[in-house]
Amino acid sequence: MLIGKIAPGGVRNSEITPRSVYLNRRHFMQGTAGAIALAALPASAATNERKKLEGVVKTNFEVSPDESLTKYDSVTGYNNFYEFGFDKDDPKANAGNLRTRPWTVKVDGHVAKPGTVDIDDLIKPHRLEERVYRHRCVEAWSMVVPWVGIPLKDIVERFEPTSSAKYVAFQTLLDPEQMPAQKRSSINWPYVEGLRIDEAVNPLTLMVVGLYGEVLPNQNGAPLRLVAPWKYGFKGIKSIVGIRFVEQLPPTTWNLLQPREYGFYANVNPKVDHPRWSQATERRIGEFRRRDTLMFNGYAEQVASLYAGMDLAENY
Repeated sequence: MLIGKIAPGGVRNSEITPRSVYLNRRHFMQGTAGAIALAALPASAATNERKKLEGVVKTNFEVSPDESLTKYDSVTGYNNFYEFGFDKDDPKANAGNLRTRPWTVKVDGHVAKPGTVDIDDLIKPHRLEERVYRHRCVEAWSMVVPWVGIPLKDIVERFEPTSSAKYVAFQTLLDPEQMPAQKRSSINWPYVEGLRIDEAVNPLTLMVVGLYGEVLPNQNGAPLRLVAPWKYGFKGIKSIVGIRFVEQLPPTTWNLLQPREYGFYANVNPKVDHPRWSQATERRIGEFRRRDTLMFNGYAEQVASLYAGMDLAENY
């Protein structure tokens, strides 16, 4: 008999991931330690140790005062990064060998200034901001995380998308030697995600390089990941190597894998349940009580206008 771990939302891991993926998850576990962390640090300082980010400016995108930050160990030790395994503690155990220096990001598609950019050259012209965001996972658990990053809007404007650019598509690193789960699973790697262009340039959308004022750990998506806090966590693509501006709605990994369960928009919506569990409540990591799920994860004032006139049950 297969016994799965119970996630904080009361959902088994075997229910969260496709069964074929879940049953194979242990074949690609090879935990190692020591390697490289980066993000806005010179190569000589890039280690797997915790490193402070300099010059970080705190912004006013804060959660309500009655919500406390999730502990660092929980943020970095309980998360999804399926390239390293399908249990919540697998990314921390298996991501140590990810080499995040050197690292380049290819930007192409409908832009006036396409090119392949070194991660430092992408980051350094911009101000690093710390923003405390709610983070809501589709499995009905949540966190409050002080992310450090750059507004995606600033990066978008830098490459000057043309009028044909309606969406922004993202791609994760494809390297089975570093990401062992890419060797064996039913997911069609590399991981891909996308946003509408107006979602991408919304002031909330962040390209993240750190958390808690420190370099982003490998298991959380180093050296560069996406955070759109009004969307479920699977939209937060990690270890980004490609950004493409496209005219048509781009494919996204979980929508391709299970379109009935994972829509393109993935907006947090307590009224639209996952086919196998309710989204009406959530459990904050570190808390015992459940709390009501907020529409758009509590960011309706900033993003509801993006979806005016849309059927959010159909466009889930």
